[in-house]
Amino acid sequence: MTTTYAALLRGINVGGNKKLPMADLRTLLEGLGLDGVRTYLQSGQAVFTSDHGDEESLAADIARAIEKRFGFTVDVVVRDHAYLAAIVADCPFPAAELEGKQLHVTYYSVPLADDRFAALDQAAFLPEEFRLGDRALYLYAPDGLGRSKLAAELSRPRLSKGVVATTRNWNTVVKLVEMTAG
Repeated sequence: MTTTYAALLRGINVGGNKKLPMADLRTLLEGLGLDGVRTYLQSGQAVFTSDHGDEESLAADIARAIEKRFGFTVDVVVRDHAYLAAIVADCPFPAAELEGKQLHVTYYSVPLADDRFAALDQAAFLPEEFRLGDRALYLYAPDGLGRSKLAAELSRPRLSKGVVATTRNWNTVVKLVEMTAG
């Protein structure tokens, strides 16, 4: 069965590091046998169809191909349309009332247990808040991600150790649902 996926690449084309032109990414993905490849923005989102069926091995294949072709490693998370749509539907914050820069989703390669965050004093970061979802973390940062003290704390190695994580603002989250809808 052919499924539409989004590949989320972490940390490319940021601050002049890990430069990966989207045209080159599209060509690379097509070379892996993926169909209908499209990219969104320059920050590492690609949409494609495949009958492969395994998100983890697709992510690993893409990461290996990028390293082989461009000479640097990139963490990749691949998710299908149904998952991406569920992330939007399950948002615990009033997304329709917020600006896209105030709400973010961090996609994780694996589910995270609540106890990973147990030592974090959430009240100390108010009005910023986070909630865990299915292999995702929703972050409300009213002043944006760049000024968020909670985002900085959540990105510390002790909280993300052994996990691939990549964050997108709400505008991109919604756009990826639209792009993978078919």
